[in-house]
Amino acid sequence: MTFTERSAPSQTGSLAFELDLPHPPAKVWRALTDPALVGEWLLPATGLTLEPGTAFTLQAPPQPGWDGTVQCRLVAIDAERTFGMTWRVGDLDTVVTFTLAATPSGTRLSIVQSGFTPDQKRNFGGARYGWRLMGGRLTDLLAKLP
Repeated sequence: MTFTERSAPSQTGSLAFELDLPHPPAKVWRALTDPALVGEWLLPATGLTLEPGTAFTLQAPPQPGWDGTVQCRLVAIDAERTFGMTWRVGDLDTVVTFTLAATPSGTRLSIVQSGFTPDQKRNFGGARYGWRLMGGRLTDLLAKLP
């Protein structure tokens, strides 16, 4: 697996990553959209269905000043190609988009989180750290799935 950050060094409005995965798009898609699998690499998902406009939550362990809930709404879905959701935590209101492209050796997965404001540098840094961590977890999960 190759995990590459594609965000410009001076960028503060969006994060972009690419993962080259040795798995077919259908398998990667399943890991991105099956609630049980999402809970294994990202966060436990409640109410996630593959219908545009679906509201659902992701639940992290509570931390001081945050109950751990990420409020999401499905905003884009194109099976085995695109999965996009709003990502709301407190005053953070961003959009996370996963884009899959078949490659000769598997799938290139692009992850973009956009909508950070200039005063959200701490959120931006936390998201950068989080996507690197979650990318590793996703890779580990895909290696175990049939």
